[in-house]
Amino acid sequence: MTHTQKRIIINNIVMALSTLSAVIGISFLIWILSVLVINGIDALSMTIFANEGAPPGNEDGGLKHALIGQLILVTYATLFGVPLGVLAGTYLSEYGQKAKLAETIRDVSDIMMSAPSIVIGAFVYAIVVAPTGHFSGWAGSIALTIIMLPIVLRTTDDMLQLVPSTLREAAFALGAPKYKVITQVVYRGAKAGILTGILLAVARVAGETAPLLFTSFNDNFLNTDMSQPMASLTVTMYNYATSPYEDWQKLGWAAAFILSMFILTLNIIGRLFLLKRKGK
Repeated sequence: MTHTQKRIIINNIVMALSTLSAVIGISFLIWILSVLVINGIDALSMTIFANEGAPPGNEDGGLKHALIGQLILVTYATLFGVPLGVLAGTYLSEYGQKAKLAETIRDVSDIMMSAPSIVIGAFVYAIVVAPTGHFSGWAGSIALTIIMLPIVLRTTDDMLQLVPSTLREAAFALGAPKYKVITQVVYRGAKAGILTGILLAVARVAGETAPLLFTSFNDNFLNTDMSQPMASLTVTMYNYATSPYEDWQKLGWAAAFILSMFILTLNIIGRLFLLKRKGK
């Protein structure tokens, strides 16, 4: 057997194993999504969106409190995390560049992106919940902000660096100050990528459960006071899905379906923006 024939055989074996692994992975994904869709759609009803939580055995129970609570928590996290992340990413790309401080911030950001969310939840519990003596929606939003911040920061930094330097030089040559070059030239050239990063960051924090268990905890009734424990869809889904009551388990499936479809939609929109940018 020649060397070329050995290489062809090895290549075919590796190709077959890679294809088999991909098929197995996709099969499990389809299986999980199928079970989720079948059980989730079966559990959906208008009462889920109209009613709050109810005791076990009450067929009128819903997820209104959890949906509104999740929306409030994610909205505040977005309001805090996006501006901070975009501004920090702008500093790294346009001002810090290759400076030692900028490189340190990038390294810390990468570490934060890979840190387990439960660790962030425990950290916020120690600095916010424990000193105040009670759980709160503010603590939950702070935890989600910390998770979102490095994603937006790194995305903004990377997207701004992809904008050709010739555009900056042309704007400077026309006499534009640096802040106008950034806001009217650089941001416009990177807006699709930055928006994609923001959407992916929102999708990431929208599915977090562990940090909210340590911070906002949960509430089985509608509460919009951020200084008090607040319901969230993820924690409610966890509590209902692990309960021994069939009606609560049904609500857990509905919550899982709603949350999964929301995150899937955000990811698809983000990918579409990214493809649109590459198409240009």
